[in-house]
Amino acid sequence: MQLHRADVVDGAIAILDQYGLGDLTMRRLAGSLQVQPGALYWHFPNKQALLGAVADRILAPMDEPVAADEWSAQITELAHRLRDCLLTYRDGAELVSATYASRLTTSKGRERMVGAVIRAGMPRPEAESAAFTLLYYVLGQTVDEQSRMQMDSVGALAEDTSPLDETPDATATFDFGLRLFVGGVRHLLGTRVR
Repeated sequence: MQLHRADVVDGAIAILDQYGLGDLTMRRLAGSLQVQPGALYWHFPNKQALLGAVADRILAPMDEPVAADEWSAQITELAHRLRDCLLTYRDGAELVSATYASRLTTSKGRERMVGAVIRAGMPRPEAESAAFTLLYYVLGQTVDEQSRMQMDSVGALAEDTSPLDETPDATATFDFGLRLFVGGVRHLLGTRVR
């Protein structure tokens, strides 16, 4: 059986989901694909390049059409879509965050956010910064959410007995942050109209 690039990415995603990012090694991947580790390097020059391809697969739904017409609804839709992409895979947010930091992903999700903010009337340089801000918000919030879910699944979270520290619904918390972001963009745009 000939090994294809897509097979390697599929195998990496299977390991990611089963064992997590920390255990996604080239040796383990080669073993799961029943090939020598060197066979993987035919398709990817190093593990970082492989992780970039895995991130691209995780982020593939970001390329689908946006249903919303108005810029703030587009931003909200794209942010939720990104969060959903990250939550679909174990350690998805951590992996994508690392590949964004090292510029290994080719996903155009952030650029789509830039376009929505430009349509709101923000100049491109500020729209770029706004999109990075939103991207980092989604990544950071989702890394925290996934970490807490994983710790909870193995009983590693301390039991909270204080009624003042009730853990809110993760989606509600995420939506609150999005409303703050959109409100901030609206405020910034409104100050320029005067």
